[in-house]
Parts: sequence; C-alpha cells; structure tokens
Amino acid sequence: MADDALSPDPDLVRALQALSNPMRLQMLSWLREPERHFPPEQAIADPVEVGVCVSHIQAKAGLAQSTVSAYMAELQRAGLVRATRVGKWTHYKRDEQRIAQLVAALGRTL
Repeated sequence: MADDALSPDPDLVRALQALSNPMRLQMLSWLREPERHFPPEQAIADPVEVGVCVSHIQAKAGLAQSTVSAYMAELQRAGLVRATRVGKWTHYKRDEQRIAQLVAALGRTL
C-alpha cells in the first residue's frame, strides 16, 4: 500500500509536466524579465504589471500562434502564469507567489 506522505502533490506534478517542455520553460524564463526580453515600445500594456502579449511571445519564439497559445495555456493550467485580456489580446505574466509555493513544495518533496 502506498504511503500518502510519499504521494506526489498533483499541482507539483502538473507544474513539472508543464516545465518538461524546453520551449515552455524558456517562455517562463523570458517572462521573469519581460522588459529585457520584449521591446517595451511594442507593448500596448505594461509588461511588468499586466504581462506580455501572446503575439510578442510568438514572435520571439518563432512558433505558430496556435502553438504558443497552447503552450501558454498549459503553463496557466499549471499555475505558473496568469492571463489577462487587454482588448482582443491576451497577456501573460508569471504568478510569482504560486511559483514560490511550487518551489517550496519541490524542496519538501525531494
């Protein structure tokens, strides 16, 4: 019988699965310093406060918009980013509090 104390936290497993894709990991890294990785003159909203437009992430990644949207949705389901609509555009921002919680859970698990 499995020990419940050793059962992995499902939220942690979901986050690790989302981060197992190198491009999703890279996107999350870019969002850590949006002003460094995305040209502020192209932003329609403050990238630090609101987040980065998916079209800017797509341009930097060089992937199809649908692929980038799917990747960002996976990061959002894992609790690593938050989405905000500005007009017809979706902006993504890291959820630093949730990331800190997941890092702490990983530390306790390993």
